[in-house]
Amino acid sequence: MILTVLTVASAVFAVVPAVLFCVNLRLYRGPGPAGATALPAVSVLIPARNEEAGIEAAVTSILESVGVELEVIVMDDSSTDHTAAIVARMAAVDARVKLERAAPLPAGWNGKQHACWMLAHAATHKTLCFVDADVRLAPEALARMSAFRIHQQAALVSGFSRQITETPMEWLLLPLIHFILLGFLPIARMRRETDPAFAAGCGQFLMVDREAYFAAGGHAAIRATMHDGLLLPRLLRSSGYRTDLADLTTLASCRMYTNARQVWHGLAKNATEGLGAPRRIVPVSVVLALGQVMPIILLVWLWPLSAHSTIVRLCVPLALTASWLPRVLGVSRFRQDWRGAVLHPLGILLLIAVQWYALIGKCIGRSVRWKQRSYATP
Repeated sequence: MILTVLTVASAVFAVVPAVLFCVNLRLYRGPGPAGATALPAVSVLIPARNEEAGIEAAVTSILESVGVELEVIVMDDSSTDHTAAIVARMAAVDARVKLERAAPLPAGWNGKQHACWMLAHAATHKTLCFVDADVRLAPEALARMSAFRIHQQAALVSGFSRQITETPMEWLLLPLIHFILLGFLPIARMRRETDPAFAAGCGQFLMVDREAYFAAGGHAAIRATMHDGLLLPRLLRSSGYRTDLADLTTLASCRMYTNARQVWHGLAKNATEGLGAPRRIVPVSVVLALGQVMPIILLVWLWPLSAHSTIVRLCVPLALTASWLPRVLGVSRFRQDWRGAVLHPLGILLLIAVQWYALIGKCIGRSVRWKQRSYATP
Protein backbone atom coordinates (compact mmCIF):
# COMPACT_ATOMS: atom_id res chain seq x y z
CA MET A 1 0.00 0.00 0.00
CA ILE A 2 2.76 2.46 0.95
CA LEU A 3 4.64 1.62 -2.24
CA THR A 4 1.55 2.27 -4.34
CA VAL A 5 0.91 5.63 -2.68
CA LEU A 6 4.55 6.61 -3.16
CA THR A 7 4.63 5.75 -6.86
CA VAL A 8 1.31 7.49 -7.53
CA ALA A 9 2.45 10.61 -5.64
CA SER A 10 5.72 10.61 -7.55
CA ALA A 11 3.86 10.40 -10.86
CA VAL A 12 1.43 13.18 -9.93
CA PHE A 13 4.17 15.56 -8.74
CA ALA A 14 6.14 14.90 -11.90
CA VAL A 15 3.29 15.07 -14.41
CA VAL A 16 1.62 18.27 -13.18
CA PRO A 17 4.69 20.55 -13.59
CA ALA A 18 5.59 18.79 -16.85
CA VAL A 19 2.14 19.54 -18.30
CA LEU A 20 2.24 23.15 -17.08
CA PHE A 21 5.75 23.52 -18.50
CA CYS A 22 4.56 22.37 -21.93
CA VAL A 23 1.53 24.69 -21.80
CA ASN A 24 3.71 27.61 -20.73
CA LEU A 25 6.18 27.01 -23.55
CA ARG A 26 3.45 28.19 -25.94
CA LEU A 27 2.87 31.35 -23.89
CA TYR A 28 6.42 32.24 -22.86
CA ARG A 29 7.74 33.60 -26.14
CA GLY A 30 10.29 36.13 -27.22
CA PRO A 31 8.92 39.62 -27.89
CA GLY A 32 7.91 40.18 -31.50
CA PRO A 33 9.44 42.78 -33.83
CA ALA A 34 8.92 46.37 -32.77
CA GLY A 35 7.50 47.18 -36.20
CA ALA A 36 6.13 50.67 -36.68
CA THR A 37 5.22 51.13 -33.01
CA ALA A 38 6.19 54.57 -31.68
CA LEU A 39 8.51 53.76 -28.80
CA PRO A 40 9.32 56.00 -25.84
CA ALA A 41 12.94 56.80 -25.09
CA VAL A 42 14.58 54.46 -22.61
CA SER A 43 16.93 55.10 -19.71
CA VAL A 44 19.10 52.00 -19.36
CA LEU A 45 20.27 51.86 -15.75
CA ILE A 46 23.22 49.73 -14.63
CA PRO A 47 24.16 49.34 -10.95
CA ALA A 48 27.88 48.53 -10.89
CA ARG A 49 30.15 47.53 -8.05
CA ASN A 50 33.61 46.25 -9.01
CA GLU A 51 32.59 45.33 -12.56
CA GLU A 52 35.78 46.31 -14.42
CA ALA A 53 35.99 42.90 -16.12
CA GLY A 54 32.73 43.32 -17.99
CA ILE A 55 31.29 46.82 -17.74
CA GLU A 56 32.70 47.99 -21.08
CA ALA A 57 31.18 45.02 -22.93
CA ALA A 58 27.85 45.58 -21.19
CA VAL A 59 27.65 49.27 -22.08
CA THR A 60 28.90 48.66 -25.62
CA SER A 61 26.16 46.10 -26.26
CA ILE A 62 23.55 48.61 -25.14
CA LEU A 63 24.96 51.41 -27.29
CA GLU A 64 24.55 49.14 -30.33
CA SER A 65 20.77 49.07 -29.76
CA VAL A 66 18.57 49.97 -32.72
CA GLY A 67 15.05 51.36 -33.00
CA VAL A 68 14.94 53.28 -29.75
CA GLU A 69 16.36 56.50 -28.30
CA LEU A 70 18.33 55.82 -25.16
CA GLU A 71 20.69 56.95 -22.47
CA VAL A 72 22.93 54.63 -20.44
CA ILE A 73 23.54 55.58 -16.82
CA VAL A 74 26.03 53.56 -14.78
CA MET A 75 25.90 53.98 -11.02
CA ASP A 76 29.34 53.28 -9.60
CA ASP A 77 28.56 51.81 -6.20
CA SER A 78 31.78 52.49 -4.28
CA SER A 79 33.87 50.28 -6.56
CA THR A 80 37.46 49.65 -5.55
CA ASP A 81 38.57 48.69 -9.06
CA HIS A 82 38.59 50.57 -12.39
CA THR A 83 34.85 50.42 -13.07
CA ALA A 84 34.34 54.19 -12.81
CA ALA A 85 37.40 55.01 -14.94
CA ILE A 86 36.24 52.70 -17.72
CA VAL A 87 32.75 54.24 -17.79
CA ALA A 88 34.15 57.77 -17.61
CA ARG A 89 36.29 57.05 -20.65
CA MET A 90 33.25 55.77 -22.57
CA ALA A 91 31.20 58.79 -21.51
CA ALA A 92 33.87 61.09 -22.90
CA VAL A 93 33.34 59.73 -26.42
CA ASP A 94 29.59 59.04 -26.38
CA ALA A 95 27.18 61.58 -24.87
CA ARG A 96 24.59 58.86 -24.31
CA VAL A 97 26.74 57.38 -21.53
CA LYS A 98 26.66 58.92 -18.08
CA LEU A 99 28.58 58.01 -14.95
CA GLU A 100 27.02 58.58 -11.55
CA ARG A 101 28.52 57.81 -8.16
CA ALA A 102 26.38 56.33 -5.42
CA ALA A 103 26.18 58.00 -2.03
CA PRO A 104 27.39 55.97 0.96
CA LEU A 105 25.07 53.03 1.60
CA PRO A 106 22.43 54.00 4.21
CA ALA A 107 21.58 51.62 7.03
CA GLY A 108 18.86 49.14 6.15
CA TRP A 109 19.52 49.21 2.41
CA ASN A 110 20.84 46.51 0.11
CA GLY A 111 23.57 47.88 -2.13
CA LYS A 112 21.94 47.03 -5.44
CA GLN A 113 18.53 48.39 -4.41
CA HIS A 114 20.09 51.65 -3.24
CA ALA A 115 22.02 52.02 -6.50
CA CYS A 116 18.87 51.30 -8.53
CA TRP A 117 16.86 53.84 -6.54
CA MET A 118 19.47 56.50 -7.21
CA LEU A 119 19.61 55.49 -10.88
CA ALA A 120 15.85 55.94 -11.20
CA HIS A 121 16.19 59.49 -9.92
CA ALA A 122 19.06 60.21 -12.31
CA ALA A 123 17.10 58.93 -15.34
CA THR A 124 15.54 61.45 -17.72
CA HIS A 125 13.28 59.22 -19.84
CA LYS A 126 9.81 57.79 -19.19
CA THR A 127 10.86 54.16 -19.54
CA LEU A 128 13.38 52.77 -17.07
CA CYS A 129 15.31 49.60 -17.86
CA PHE A 130 17.42 48.12 -15.07
CA VAL A 131 20.12 45.86 -16.51
CA ASP A 132 22.82 43.99 -14.60
CA ALA A 133 26.43 44.62 -15.55
CA ASP A 134 26.97 40.99 -16.58
CA VAL A 135 24.18 41.07 -19.19
CA ARG A 136 24.87 41.51 -22.90
CA LEU A 137 21.96 42.76 -25.00
CA ALA A 138 21.30 42.11 -28.68
CA PRO A 139 20.72 45.26 -30.78
CA GLU A 140 16.96 44.64 -31.04
CA ALA A 141 16.40 43.78 -27.36
CA LEU A 142 15.38 47.19 -26.00
CA ALA A 143 13.08 48.07 -28.91
CA ARG A 144 11.35 44.70 -28.91
CA MET A 145 10.85 44.64 -25.14
CA SER A 146 9.58 48.21 -25.18
CA ALA A 147 7.05 47.32 -27.89
CA PHE A 148 6.14 44.18 -25.93
CA ARG A 149 5.41 46.24 -22.81
CA ILE A 150 3.16 48.58 -24.77
CA HIS A 151 1.36 45.74 -26.55
CA GLN A 152 0.78 43.84 -23.30
CA GLN A 153 -0.33 47.03 -21.51
CA ALA A 154 2.03 46.16 -18.68
CA ALA A 155 3.74 48.60 -16.35
CA LEU A 156 6.70 46.25 -15.99
CA VAL A 157 8.13 43.54 -18.21
CA SER A 158 11.02 41.26 -17.51
CA GLY A 159 12.70 38.27 -19.08
CA PHE A 160 15.29 35.60 -18.55
CA SER A 161 18.50 35.85 -20.55
CA ARG A 162 20.35 32.89 -21.98
CA GLN A 163 22.43 31.71 -19.05
CA ILE A 164 25.99 30.90 -20.08
CA THR A 165 27.14 27.93 -17.98
CA GLU A 166 30.62 26.42 -18.11
CA THR A 167 31.26 24.70 -14.78
CA PRO A 168 29.28 21.76 -13.31
CA MET A 169 27.49 23.78 -10.61
CA GLU A 170 26.45 26.30 -13.25
CA TRP A 171 24.94 23.79 -15.66
CA LEU A 172 23.41 21.72 -12.86
CA LEU A 173 21.61 24.58 -11.12
CA LEU A 174 21.10 27.62 -13.34
CA PRO A 175 18.89 25.90 -15.97
CA LEU A 176 16.49 25.13 -13.12
CA ILE A 177 15.44 28.78 -13.29
CA HIS A 178 13.38 27.96 -16.38
CA PHE A 179 12.17 24.67 -14.94
CA ILE A 180 10.79 26.34 -11.80
CA LEU A 181 9.37 29.30 -13.70
CA LEU A 182 7.49 27.35 -16.36
CA GLY A 183 6.73 24.29 -14.27
CA PHE A 184 5.06 26.11 -11.39
CA LEU A 185 3.86 29.54 -12.60
CA PRO A 186 0.55 29.59 -14.53
CA ILE A 187 1.48 32.25 -17.07
CA ALA A 188 -2.04 32.51 -18.52
CA ARG A 189 -3.40 33.38 -15.08
CA MET A 190 -0.50 35.76 -14.43
CA ARG A 191 -1.55 37.71 -17.52
CA ARG A 192 -5.25 37.76 -16.60
CA GLU A 193 -4.76 39.02 -13.06
CA THR A 194 -2.64 41.41 -11.02
CA ASP A 195 -2.54 39.11 -7.99
CA PRO A 196 0.94 39.51 -6.40
CA ALA A 197 1.04 35.74 -5.85
CA PHE A 198 1.72 35.33 -9.58
CA ALA A 199 4.55 37.87 -9.73
CA ALA A 200 7.73 36.80 -11.48
CA GLY A 201 10.72 38.48 -13.02
CA CYS A 202 14.48 38.46 -13.36
CA GLY A 203 16.65 41.15 -11.82
CA GLN A 204 19.01 40.93 -14.80
CA PHE A 205 16.47 42.81 -16.95
CA LEU A 206 13.55 44.85 -15.62
CA MET A 207 11.82 47.40 -17.88
CA VAL A 208 9.25 49.57 -16.14
CA ASP A 209 7.16 52.67 -16.73
CA ARG A 210 8.70 55.49 -14.72
CA GLU A 211 5.39 56.83 -13.38
CA ALA A 212 4.23 53.39 -12.21
CA TYR A 213 7.63 52.68 -10.66
CA PHE A 214 7.58 55.73 -8.43
CA ALA A 215 3.86 55.42 -7.66
CA ALA A 216 4.44 51.91 -6.34
CA GLY A 217 7.44 52.98 -4.27
CA GLY A 218 10.23 51.63 -6.49
CA HIS A 219 13.34 50.09 -5.01
CA ALA A 220 12.90 52.17 -1.85
CA ALA A 221 9.92 49.99 -0.96
CA ILE A 222 12.06 46.85 -1.17
CA ARG A 223 15.26 48.42 0.12
CA ALA A 224 16.39 45.50 2.30
CA THR A 225 15.70 42.75 -0.23
CA MET A 226 18.26 40.76 -2.19
CA HIS A 227 15.68 39.77 -4.81
CA ASP A 228 14.29 42.68 -6.82
CA GLY A 229 13.62 40.34 -9.74
CA LEU A 230 10.73 38.86 -7.77
CA LEU A 231 9.81 41.62 -5.37
CA LEU A 232 9.68 44.59 -7.76
CA PRO A 233 7.05 42.88 -9.97
CA ARG A 234 5.21 41.85 -6.80
CA LEU A 235 5.31 45.44 -5.57
CA LEU A 236 3.81 46.79 -8.79
CA ARG A 237 1.13 44.10 -8.88
CA SER A 238 0.23 44.95 -5.28
CA SER A 239 -0.45 48.49 -6.52
CA GLY A 240 -2.75 47.18 -9.25
CA TYR A 241 -0.33 47.29 -12.18
CA ARG A 242 0.13 44.56 -14.75
CA THR A 243 3.48 42.82 -15.21
CA ASP A 244 4.57 40.33 -17.85
CA LEU A 245 7.40 38.07 -18.96
CA ALA A 246 9.11 37.42 -22.27
CA ASP A 247 11.75 34.93 -23.35
CA LEU A 248 15.07 36.75 -23.86
CA THR A 249 17.07 33.70 -24.89
CA THR A 250 17.89 35.15 -28.31
CA LEU A 251 18.07 38.77 -27.16
CA ALA A 252 20.30 38.70 -24.09
CA SER A 253 22.98 36.56 -22.50
CA CYS A 254 24.54 36.47 -19.05
CA ARG A 255 27.38 34.67 -17.29
CA MET A 256 25.98 35.09 -13.81
CA TYR A 257 28.59 33.08 -11.88
CA THR A 258 31.94 31.51 -12.75
CA ASN A 259 32.58 28.87 -10.08
CA ALA A 260 30.83 26.57 -7.62
CA ARG A 261 31.24 28.88 -4.63
CA GLN A 262 29.67 31.80 -6.48
CA VAL A 263 26.76 29.65 -7.66
CA TRP A 264 26.04 28.30 -4.19
CA HIS A 265 26.24 31.61 -2.34
CA GLY A 266 24.66 33.56 -5.20
CA LEU A 267 21.56 31.39 -5.15
CA ALA A 268 21.49 31.17 -1.36
CA LYS A 269 21.70 34.93 -0.80
CA ASN A 270 18.02 35.49 -1.68
CA ALA A 271 16.62 31.96 -1.37
CA THR A 272 14.55 32.78 1.72
CA GLU A 273 12.69 35.41 -0.30
CA GLY A 274 11.62 32.77 -2.83
CA LEU A 275 11.47 28.97 -2.66
CA GLY A 276 13.31 28.90 0.66
CA ALA A 277 10.81 31.09 2.52
CA PRO A 278 9.85 29.45 5.83
CA ARG A 279 6.23 28.91 4.77
CA ARG A 280 7.20 27.46 1.39
CA ILE A 281 10.30 25.38 1.90
CA VAL A 282 8.68 22.21 3.25
CA PRO A 283 6.00 21.83 0.54
CA VAL A 284 8.49 22.90 -2.15
CA SER A 285 11.03 20.32 -0.95
CA VAL A 286 8.42 17.56 -0.85
CA VAL A 287 7.04 18.36 -4.31
CA LEU A 288 10.49 18.58 -5.90
CA ALA A 289 11.85 15.50 -4.17
CA LEU A 290 8.84 13.32 -4.97
CA GLY A 291 8.38 14.53 -8.53
CA GLN A 292 11.96 14.99 -9.71
CA VAL A 293 14.21 12.76 -7.59
CA MET A 294 11.99 9.89 -6.48
CA PRO A 295 11.28 8.54 -10.01
CA ILE A 296 14.89 7.49 -10.58
CA ILE A 297 15.10 6.06 -7.06
CA LEU A 298 11.94 4.03 -7.64
CA LEU A 299 13.23 2.74 -10.96
CA VAL A 300 16.46 1.46 -9.39
CA TRP A 301 14.76 0.21 -6.23
CA LEU A 302 11.93 -1.65 -7.95
CA TRP A 303 13.76 -3.01 -10.98
CA PRO A 304 12.55 -5.15 -12.67
CA LEU A 305 9.17 -3.40 -12.72
CA SER A 306 7.50 -6.53 -14.04
CA ALA A 307 7.69 -7.99 -10.52
CA HIS A 308 5.28 -5.35 -9.16
CA SER A 309 1.65 -4.30 -9.50
CA THR A 310 0.13 -2.72 -12.59
CA ILE A 311 -0.01 0.68 -10.89
CA VAL A 312 3.69 0.56 -10.12
CA ARG A 313 4.53 -0.62 -13.63
CA LEU A 314 2.60 2.33 -15.08
CA CYS A 315 3.46 5.09 -12.60
CA VAL A 316 7.23 4.67 -12.41
CA PRO A 317 7.89 5.07 -16.18
CA LEU A 318 5.32 7.88 -16.31
CA ALA A 319 6.99 9.74 -13.45
CA LEU A 320 10.43 9.18 -14.92
CA THR A 321 9.40 10.49 -18.35
CA ALA A 322 7.54 13.48 -16.94
CA SER A 323 10.42 14.48 -14.63
CA TRP A 324 12.91 14.63 -17.50
CA LEU A 325 10.65 16.02 -20.22
CA PRO A 326 10.89 19.72 -19.24
CA ARG A 327 14.67 19.53 -19.02
CA VAL A 328 14.96 17.85 -22.42
CA LEU A 329 12.73 20.54 -23.95
CA GLY A 330 14.72 23.24 -22.18
CA VAL A 331 18.03 22.12 -23.68
CA SER A 332 17.00 23.15 -27.18
CA ARG A 333 14.54 25.94 -26.41
CA PHE A 334 16.76 27.83 -23.95
CA ARG A 335 20.17 26.67 -25.22
CA GLN A 336 20.98 24.83 -22.01
CA ASP A 337 23.81 22.40 -21.39
CA TRP A 338 22.66 18.81 -22.00
CA ARG A 339 24.74 17.53 -19.07
CA GLY A 340 22.54 19.40 -16.61
CA ALA A 341 19.46 17.77 -18.14
CA VAL A 342 20.97 14.27 -17.88
CA LEU A 343 21.80 14.87 -14.21
CA HIS A 344 18.50 16.60 -13.46
CA PRO A 345 17.77 14.71 -10.19
CA LEU A 346 21.18 15.71 -8.83
CA GLY A 347 20.51 19.34 -9.76
CA ILE A 348 17.21 19.23 -7.89
CA LEU A 349 18.88 17.78 -4.80
CA LEU A 350 21.42 20.59 -4.89
CA LEU A 351 18.65 23.17 -5.32
CA ILE A 352 16.81 21.81 -2.27
CA ALA A 353 20.09 21.85 -0.31
CA VAL A 354 20.67 25.51 -1.20
CA GLN A 355 17.20 26.44 0.07
CA TRP A 356 17.70 24.68 3.40
CA TYR A 357 21.21 26.09 3.77
CA ALA A 358 19.78 29.60 3.32
CA LEU A 359 16.90 29.03 5.74
CA ILE A 360 19.13 27.53 8.42
CA GLY A 361 21.48 30.46 8.00
CA LYS A 362 18.56 32.83 8.48
CA CYS A 363 17.44 31.00 11.63
CA ILE A 364 20.89 31.11 13.24
CA GLY A 365 21.48 34.72 12.23
CA ARG A 366 24.24 34.06 9.70
CA SER A 367 24.95 37.12 7.57
CA VAL A 368 25.02 37.09 3.77
CA ARG A 369 28.15 38.42 2.13
CA TRP A 370 27.85 39.67 -1.45
CA LYS A 371 29.90 42.14 -3.47
CA GLN A 372 32.23 42.66 -0.51
CA ARG A 373 29.36 43.67 1.77
CA SER A 374 27.68 41.80 4.60
CA TYR A 375 23.92 41.83 5.12
CA ALA A 376 21.53 40.30 7.60
CA THR A 377 19.84 37.27 6.00
CA PRO A 378 16.61 38.54 4.36
